[in-house]
Amino acid sequence: MPVKPKTTRKSVPLWLALLAGTATAPAALADAGHGQAAAAMSDAVTSPRAEAVSAEFDILAAHVHRDGRLVTFHMTLAAEAGTKRPDPAGQLAGAPVLSYVWPTSLDPATVGFEGGSGILALAATSHPDFDDTPLYDEDGDGDLANDGARWHSHWVVLAPNEACGAGALAVRDIPDGATPALPATWPGLPLYIDSPGYTPRFEGPEIRLTVPFRDAEILAGTSYDGVTAALQVHADLHAPLLCVTDVFDVASGDLSLPGKVK
Repeated sequence: MPVKPKTTRKSVPLWLALLAGTATAPAALADAGHGQAAAAMSDAVTSPRAEAVSAEFDILAAHVHRDGRLVTFHMTLAAEAGTKRPDPAGQLAGAPVLSYVWPTSLDPATVGFEGGSGILALAATSHPDFDDTPLYDEDGDGDLANDGARWHSHWVVLAPNEACGAGALAVRDIPDGATPALPATWPGLPLYIDSPGYTPRFEGPEIRLTVPFRDAEILAGTSYDGVTAALQVHADLHAPLLCVTDVFDVASGDLSLPGKVK
C-alpha cells in the first residue's frame, strides 16, 4: 500500500513554520527517563488518527524528555513502527529514503554543525540503495557499507530549497570548496548530516532514540515536533542532493514545535 500524505490542520510552508518557531560517543542507551509510550505522556504532542496515512507513519504522539545528559526522542505510531522500508531504486541517483524525524529549536552548533545554518533535526532513516554510516556495521556481518536499509540515526540540518518544490525543505548542501563546521562523525557526504550511531529501538508502535549530550544546560527551553516523511536523492546527484519529497504526518499539524523538553 503506498504511503499517502496526511492533510495537516493548517496550510503553512514547512520551512516557514519551522523557522518561526554536543553529542558524545554512540551507544544503544537505555531510556533514561521512563519506559512509557509517547502517547501515555501528558505533555506529548498528540495527533488524531488519519485513515489516509499508512498506519506505520501515522503519528499519534511525539515526545522528548531528558534525564540529566540523556535525552530520549520517541513517537507512538498507529501501527507497528519501522515495518515499512523503501523499495530499492538500484542506485544512489533517485534513491528513496523513509524517515521518522524530530525537528527541534536547537542551534545546529549544539551537535557540531555551523551555527545558525538551519533547522536541526534528529532522524531515524532507512534507504536500501546506499550506506551513510561508514563507521558502523549495523548488521554485524563485517561489512561497513551494506547497512543502509536498516533503520539508523542522523542529525540533519534542514533548510528551505525551492528547487525541491514550493515551500519544500532539503538537507542543507555543502557547496564545492566550502568548509563549514561539521560533527566528528560526519559521513563525508556533501550535506549537513551526521551519523552518530545511536540505535533506534522499535517496540510495537513505538520508536525511540536516546542521545547523550555533553552539556544538559543547552536543552533549557528546547522545543520540538514530530514528523514522518519521505526524501529522495537527486536523480542527477546535483544540489539539492537530498530533498524532502513527501510529508506523511506532522504531530502538531502545523510544525509549530509546541513540545517542550522537560
